[in-house]
Amino acid sequence: MTKETNKCHTQEDICLCPLEGIIAVISRKWALQIIAEIGNHEKIRFSELMKILGTVSPKALADRLKELESASLIKREVFAEIPPRVEYSLTKDGLELRKLIMPIMKWASSR
Repeated sequence: MTKETNKCHTQEDICLCPLEGIIAVISRKWALQIIAEIGNHEKIRFSELMKILGTVSPKALADRLKELESASLIKREVFAEIPPRVEYSLTKDGLELRKLIMPIMKWASSR
């Protein structure tokens, strides 16, 4: 792959172009932890994520959730109740990503 064309030249080359967008999302602070924790639950609410993650600020959590939703990794479901209830779950892509990152997270936690 050359910088000028940003294209792969042979079938043996691994084109990293598609990674740019997803790497920008999942490399953000808290993103992988959020994906992992949502995956640990079928559905989870904002306040539960706050408690589990501990030191994350509400703004940082809200920002990451919006980014992950925009990347189609999580689904935000709003219920018409009083008080309003919002639950987060992983999309199909989010579940696939979680399966891929779990070995890395397990490796990191064992160090």
